[in-house]
Amino acid sequence: MLPRNLLTGPSLADASLLSHVEQGRNWPLLVWAPGPGVRMVSSAVLGGGIGERQWVVNAQVPPGYSRLDPVTHLRELASGAGLDGAGVGLMTAASVADRCHAADGGARAVVTAGIGVRGWAAVPEGPVVAPRPGTINIVVSLPVPLTDAALVNAVATATEAKVQALVELGADASGTPTDAVCVAAPSPASAPAGSSAESFAGPRSYWGGRLARAVHAATRAACAGPLGSPWVPSVLNRGRAARR
Repeated sequence: MLPRNLLTGPSLADASLLSHVEQGRNWPLLVWAPGPGVRMVSSAVLGGGIGERQWVVNAQVPPGYSRLDPVTHLRELASGAGLDGAGVGLMTAASVADRCHAADGGARAVVTAGIGVRGWAAVPEGPVVAPRPGTINIVVSLPVPLTDAALVNAVATATEAKVQALVELGADASGTPTDAVCVAAPSPASAPAGSSAESFAGPRSYWGGRLARAVHAATRAACAGPLGSPWVPSVLNRGRAARR
């Protein structure tokens, strides 16, 4: 069991890079545990939907990962990292150690990117192929409570910002078949007396705009290397959090 003080911290900047063993070798495991009083919306295989969540794990797994029980596996990894309660589990074959962080006015984003299999969302129907766990995984934190609608809106805004970054890099794609996103914000119940949850998180809203810029910067930097671009924004730190 790992010491809890290595894992806890209210800011996404406090995410820790740990490791786990799969197929006889160590693989990175990114852990963020803000604790109680946080709501998240996510498309993740573990802890997806909207609800109170206490932690997020983003696990790198080997190429050709063949386990058919990813939910059970992610729960085992979280338990091994000293986490309990409800949380969100993401999985990828991309390098988690090469995560990219960006911040904009209190909004923070962490992105890991594997873009070997990419394309546009709307394509002609064809054979269904089991997706590989090489993905663009996006984790975002905001310092203000959001309504349910605003949480969903935040997912759309993060996705728009991701696509903008890919197009600017010349990827000719809207993402990969297995991209996942998680947005975290304080629970409305934890807000100061007299304040209310934000109702909007679109790209032209106050917090949605900040979220979009953070996700855009982190996604563009995370994808720049694989796409052969040296672009690295000033708001970003690769492998550690931007504390501004």
